[in-house]
Amino acid sequence: MDFNIGRSSGPRKTAKAAPRTGGALAGWLMTAVAPFGENEEHAMDQALVELGLGDARLIRGEGAMLPIGFEPGVPQDLPMGTLVECHLSKATVHGSGTASAGVAWALCTTPEGDECAIVSTMSHQGSMEECEVELRRNLQRKLGNRDLELSKGDDGRALFECAVDEIEAQEGFHGVVLAALILPNSLNLGSSSGPTRSRNLGVSSIGGSLGGPSGLGGTGKSDFGF
Repeated sequence: MDFNIGRSSGPRKTAKAAPRTGGALAGWLMTAVAPFGENEEHAMDQALVELGLGDARLIRGEGAMLPIGFEPGVPQDLPMGTLVECHLSKATVHGSGTASAGVAWALCTTPEGDECAIVSTMSHQGSMEECEVELRRNLQRKLGNRDLELSKGDDGRALFECAVDEIEAQEGFHGVVLAALILPNSLNLGSSSGPTRSRNLGVSSIGGSLGGPSGLGGTGKSDFGF
């Protein structure tokens, strides 16, 4: 299996997510940093608001497999009270140090030729560069455990995306960094027609493009090495 986890040395560019055609379930990657919480819960709530999840009811996804029909999509405002599935990674700091969090997805095929998608999350008490290396390795291991082959687009690029961010501690404050794969339509429960409040989703790092560079807002980074 060819799964290069090396980092690209080229410049990062800004781009919106480019969904595939024919998929049934869109999701997107985002990161957020909240460095000035009075306590961990306060910082966590700030980060969720930055992610656009502050008014949602969250179902935390576990496991490696994503729902059949997953495709990358663009961020959207979610109605208040919506029940939202997300694969979430969280790291915290208090007083000193650096922490990072990341999330990644990959489109792949089974030995029988069926299309599927997997996800991996990672939290790390260190730099985002270290976190990204471990995140890629874990994604590689998940592919290997299931005998999955990484899918490639028409341009030969792997259909893979990751988003990683980091936080540096501020003296006297709690800090939280979050990375999430948000799947707003994977559940058929809860309100889908309630009010929404517009947010600047560009504040956080946005993933979801197919083999191209991720959108980069704030301090988050996303990089391809396949």
